[in-house]
Parts: sequence; C-alpha cells; structure tokens
Amino acid sequence: MGELAVALYPRDELLQDCGMAGASPAPGGITLAHNVAERAMVDALMAEAVAAGGTVLDAPRDKPWGYTGYFADPDGHPWEVAHVPSLQLDEAGRIVLG
Repeated sequence: MGELAVALYPRDELLQDCGMAGASPAPGGITLAHNVAERAMVDALMAEAVAAGGTVLDAPRDKPWGYTGYFADPDGHPWEVAHVPSLQLDEAGRIVLG
C-alpha cells in the first residue's frame, strides 16, 4: 500500500486500548495511527494534537509493543501516536515492510 500499512485488531480490544471501552456512541471500529521514530515524539505530537483541539483518550504510556497514546480529533475520531521499536521506519517516517 505504498506509504500505508493496515493492521487488524479485535474491536473490543481496540476500544479498551484507546480508552474508549463503554463509550456511547462507540467509534466506528478503526483508529488512525501515526508511527514515529523516537519515544519523545509521541509526547510532542500528543501535545500538538491537544493544542489543535484534540482530546486525550489515553495518555502516552508503555505497552508491550512500544510507547503509545491516543487522542480524539475535534470530530471524535480516535488517533494513535506510537513509537514501536520493532518497526523500521525510513527517512520519511514510512514503515518499511519485509
């Protein structure tokens, strides 16, 4: 998919992971993710999202796969900002697969 990657994750687990379990109405079952090369970039992008009108859903924290946080954009769509050390990113920040 060029610069994009699709990952499948069970919906209930996704809602739990992004801090939206039990939300009413629940989001449509997807999140968009922005993967970054450095842990500190997660905090910086989360702060930038909040300054632009976003709402923190799940503050950045360590998880088994990396350091991630979630925010909702002004329309309520959940976004993940993630530093996943096992992902290789190219110089433009795109995930390198294979």
